[in-house]
Amino acid sequence: MSRTIVITGGTSGIGLALARHHTARGDLVIAVGSGEAGGRRLRDQVPKARFVQADLSSVAGTHELTDRLRADHPVIDALVLAAFRYNPARVETPEGLEHTFALYVVNRWLMAEGLRDSLERAPAPVIVNLCGAGARRPGRIRWDDLQLTAGYGAIAATMQGARAGELLGTAYTAERTRYVLYNPVFVATGGLHQPFRQPLRGIVRVLSAAFAQPVARAVPPIAALVDRPPAERLTAYRKGRPVVLSVDREEALRLEEIVRAQARRRAR
Repeated sequence: MSRTIVITGGTSGIGLALARHHTARGDLVIAVGSGEAGGRRLRDQVPKARFVQADLSSVAGTHELTDRLRADHPVIDALVLAAFRYNPARVETPEGLEHTFALYVVNRWLMAEGLRDSLERAPAPVIVNLCGAGARRPGRIRWDDLQLTAGYGAIAATMQGARAGELLGTAYTAERTRYVLYNPVFVATGGLHQPFRQPLRGIVRVLSAAFAQPVARAVPPIAALVDRPPAERLTAYRKGRPVVLSVDREEALRLEEIVRAQARRRAR
């Protein structure tokens, strides 16, 4: 039975590989990407997938995207959240959000909320959030400076986003939709070195070639969770192995309310 699967970041890396896997199974894949170059790559490599271009770091753009997806696809079986960009320096979006927080936190919350009704109509709906869940050294939420205006660090921004994913996954409630946090760890997506300047770019390229997990090996356990969602409402995995999260639900609800307020304010 054909299913409808939405993949953000679906034109490169793991997202592209998942698009290829699921279209080969006969599923309808809607791959969301930010640029036409990614769309051409998707059409060349996975011609049966559908490409939708959107600025996922934009609150307004994400609202427009989810409105369109709901209208075109009243039933969505799976939502895979894979869009991410590593920013060595602080970048602020036109809406005034730090880019990592906008893309890694706000967008993922908006996608899950915006497609809730379409997901709930599916027989076995699931959200798979590809993030840094279950890290050995968990990130921390900068409650007094979520936008990292004072002392930005790329790793700190990334780890805050990973921790936010754990909290927002905990806060997410739906009658039937399962929420999966999946940490693929170090995967050779082909573009890991690109955000860096030399000589660090060369070092990252060498480390990726030597130690990173191939995409072909990283995809099967993720695809299996899309195909057969867990019975539990929320689960977390690190490189295919279940992990137990240490999350305070009050903190989870606190962050959700902050993200909701920021999204509402910037959507006006």
